[in-house]
Amino acid sequence: MQGTVATFDDGSRTGTVLLDDGVEVAFPAAAFDASGLRHLRLGQRVRLDHDDVGTITKVTLPTFP
Repeated sequence: MQGTVATFDDGSRTGTVLLDDGVEVAFPAAAFDASGLRHLRLGQRVRLDHDDVGTITKVTLPTFP
């Protein structure tokens, strides 16, 4: 799924993403750490990967594999 970064805290490496359908989804530090990214900016487009139960496991840029 894809969305737009609504919040991001550099210190805790957590944040929220506003999905295309308007739902806001939080992601944990582990999902950000799995991305290999160093920073996210507000309004940036991202892709969220999740496991079978819906837990966000990775936050990446849409152009990343």
